[in-house]
Formats: sequence, C-alpha cells, structure tokens
Amino acid sequence: MTNWKRNATLYIIGQFVSMFGSMLVQHAITWQITLETKSGVIMTLFTCAALLPMTLISPFAGVWADRYNRKYLIVISDACIALITLGLAAAYISGYKNIWLMFIVVVARSFGQGVQQPAVSAMIPQIVPTESLQRFNGIQSSIQSLNMFAAPMAGGALLSFLPIEYIFFIDVATAAIGISIVFIFVKVSGVLHTEVVKHGVKAYFHELREGVQYINSKAWLRLIIIYSAFFSFFASPTALLTPLQTARTFGDDVWRLTAIEIVFSIGAIVGGILISVWGGFKNKAHTIVMACALFGLTGFLLGVVPDFWVYLGVMLICGVTMPLFNTPSMTLLQSNVEPDKMGRVFSVLMMFSGLAMPLGMVVFGPLGDVVRIEWLLIASGMVIFVSGLALLRARSLIEIGKP
Repeated sequence: MTNWKRNATLYIIGQFVSMFGSMLVQHAITWQITLETKSGVIMTLFTCAALLPMTLISPFAGVWADRYNRKYLIVISDACIALITLGLAAAYISGYKNIWLMFIVVVARSFGQGVQQPAVSAMIPQIVPTESLQRFNGIQSSIQSLNMFAAPMAGGALLSFLPIEYIFFIDVATAAIGISIVFIFVKVSGVLHTEVVKHGVKAYFHELREGVQYINSKAWLRLIIIYSAFFSFFASPTALLTPLQTARTFGDDVWRLTAIEIVFSIGAIVGGILISVWGGFKNKAHTIVMACALFGLTGFLLGVVPDFWVYLGVMLICGVTMPLFNTPSMTLLQSNVEPDKMGRVFSVLMMFSGLAMPLGMVVFGPLGDVVRIEWLLIASGMVIFVSGLALLRARSLIEIGKP
C-alpha cells in the first residue's frame, strides 16, 4: 500500500465532510418535526423511519459490498442521498411543505445509509495496512464523535434563523465535496474473489446464506456479533433514558440536557484519541473486556450519584468507553475476516446491533414510566459489567485477540 497515509487521510476528510452535512440535516429534520407536531407518536414513527430501513436493507447491502467495487457503492449511495435531499429542498421552496414528504425522504435516506455502511467498514482494510487498523479506527471514531458533537449544535443554530429548505442545501454541498474527494483522490486496492460472482435472486440468497455460514463457522466472530447486539440492548437505558432521568431528578433546564450530550461526545472524542495513541492492551480482547466493565460501572454510577456535576463526570467517562469497545471490535473483524466476506459480516453485525437498541427501548422505555430510571441504570449496568468480565472465559475471543 504505497502512500497509504495520504490515501487514508483523504478518505477520512471526505467521510467527515459528507457525514457532517448528513448529521446536520438529520438533526434539523428531527427538530422541525418535533416543533411542528409536538407528538410522541409522530416522533416514534420518525425514529423507526430513520432506523428500520437501514437495518432491513443491510443483509443485501453486505452482498453488494462483497460483489461490487466498494468505493463506487459509497459514492453512488452518498450521491443518491444528496439527490433525495435536493428534491425535498426543491419541493419545500416550491411551497409543497408536507410533514409526510419529509417522512418519505427520511426512509429513502435510511435505505441509502444502509447500503453505504457495510461498504464503508469493509473498504477500510483495502486502504489501511493491518498493523495500522487499530490506530486508524481510533482516529475515525474521534472524527465521528466530533461530528456528533458539532452537527446538532450547528443544526440548532442554523434552524433558529434559516428556513429548513436552505439547510437541506448544506447536505447537498457537503456530499458533493465528500464524494469528489473519495472518488477522485482515494485509491483503493481490489478484492480477490474466491469464486465466480453469479447473478440472479437465487445467487443473492445463496451468498447471504454463505455469509451466515461463514459467521457460524467461527466462534469468536459469532460471539462478537451476538455480544454487540446484547451490549446495545442493555446499553439503551444509558444511551436513551438519561435525558429523561436528568429532567426528573436534577431539573428540566435545557442547559442540563445539552450538557450531558456535550460531555458524552467530548468523552467519545477523548476515547477515540486515547485508543489511537495508546493502542489498547496487546490482546485486543482484553481492551474490549475493560471497556465493557467500565461502561457497566458508569451505568451503575449514573443510577446512584446524587450530584449533577459528579453525574457529568461519570457521563464523560461513559463516553470514553465507547471507542474503547468499538475500535478493537472493528479492528478484529477487519484484520481477521476474509476480504470477500467482509461486507456480509459487517451487514449482519449492523443488522443485529441496529435492531437491538430499538428493541431495548421497547422494553426499557415503558418500564421507565413504571420503575425509577435509576433502578434500570443500576440493573443494566450490572448486567454489562458482569457479562463483560465473563468474556475473559471465551477462549476463541481471547485467542483471536492475541497480537
């Protein structure tokens, strides 16, 4: 991989610019729907529209990522998302402002992101050498966290003085810049296919089945995918109920709700930098175990600390743990899965994790109205802490994590 650092830097810049515009518009749409409807039912439908299509298409997207040029898939799906947003902007400027049109666009954007994500994750080992994957993933995690930190604030600020249709054009512009950088400047090595690619519906389902069989044949891979879904399910109270807990326990001031989001994002940025500089333990599985134990401990503490400033400190540490869990998990997959199976593996991971978080909310959300959220945080934190330590007994994971 000649001059891979330049290649990887350009790739990160392209993805950052494109993702910033997408996240900014996604938040702007969320707030616009909230302000227009003030309806919990509509917001639930919107959340499903933003998440479910991505999850449903991911198995097919995994096959495409293993069949076709991943760089072109990323560029085409990004371009389609931008064109859909451009169409929505044109409709709004023409005076056709309908909440359900926005809803349809959110569904279409979700499908586009579902096609893009497996290709994005699977293409990284084609750009970055194996020994540098952990560092690269850590840097990318920090960049994503920076977007999570900046995009909501920028979206909120712009929405306060600009009509939403003009904000849509920002997504189109950032997508055009990101696509140009990736398409023109990022060079990607090819994937050697172990068998001839066949076409047709039967062939698609054969390749899907082949991907599932490949996952089942490797105990460590099966464990990572199942545990990631398990983790997402039990992390949902910490991820989604803490704003409600803050409003009930410490006060419903807007600055408090903003503070916990900002502090978590700063923690995630710090965690990404930490894992890219430190690199984690020699055995990547030990870093995963430490991250799970720390996340579980912070979840438990969020349920017991009585002071809001201490609460923010715990939330900061909670943010740090996320890249410490995601980065080594991602690196293990990218460095050990066969290149021509990687798209399908990432699509299955995305599907399981994508379903686990909403399912967690279906369970824990209603419970939060019956049981104190503090008890849910304590219980889910303990489950993650204990299950994380139990991973030390998973021989296949410990073996594959060795340098």
